[in-house]
Amino acid sequence: MKITDWIISETENWVAVNKPSGLLSIPDREGKEISLKVLLKEKYGNIFTVHRIDRDTSGLIVFAKNEAAHKHLCKQFEDRQTKKIYTGLVIGSPANKKGSIDSPIAEHPALNGTMIIHRKGKESLTDYEVLEDFGIYSLLQFQIHTGRTHQIRVHMKEIGHPIVADNIYGDGKPILISALKKKYKLSKDELEERPILGRLALHAFQLVFKDVDGTMIELEAPHHKDMRATLQQLAKRKSK
Repeated sequence: MKITDWIISETENWVAVNKPSGLLSIPDREGKEISLKVLLKEKYGNIFTVHRIDRDTSGLIVFAKNEAAHKHLCKQFEDRQTKKIYTGLVIGSPANKKGSIDSPIAEHPALNGTMIIHRKGKESLTDYEVLEDFGIYSLLQFQIHTGRTHQIRVHMKEIGHPIVADNIYGDGKPILISALKKKYKLSKDELEERPILGRLALHAFQLVFKDVDGTMIELEAPHHKDMRATLQQLAKRKSK
């Protein structure tokens, strides 16, 4: 798949991309792995980081194409003037179909790159709403008002419904179609079943911000193929 297939919208000032799961937003410290920013630089030359989403999270991310747009967009993120909506599959059925999680998040003192709820952590606020309850899993919508590392993942663990296939804050187990279909059989060519969803089930779905000229921009990134297929199978299972 070419990077042009991931581009959702662009102007002379910015480009919005539907990032696949597993791809770094920006280069890591070692700089050995390919990142979305590097791929965009190859296409556009100058590219400026405005915000980022986790490597394992798929979905909407915006990069600036010039310094003026970079400054303008960064200020909105810093001042919390943007609207950020995510969707995600969680394990089980939350008792409250709508709620807010207001729990401070800090870095784990011993486990590098892992976050925890801690009273001395940074303020972290997540609103959630159940869009569809499938029983074993539920599809939720999240609005984050702060941008902490792994915020949604930590908050969902906190209320006992971790994101599906989260190998840090959940059980890390993929979704297998055999768990959804009673009569599922492996094809003759397959030695073992491949997951229908084998990665973190979290997607940056919508972003609302003000463009350089003051126009309100509302962008949406459709779910990737694996998430769409999983939701389809869960809906079929529910309707039986």
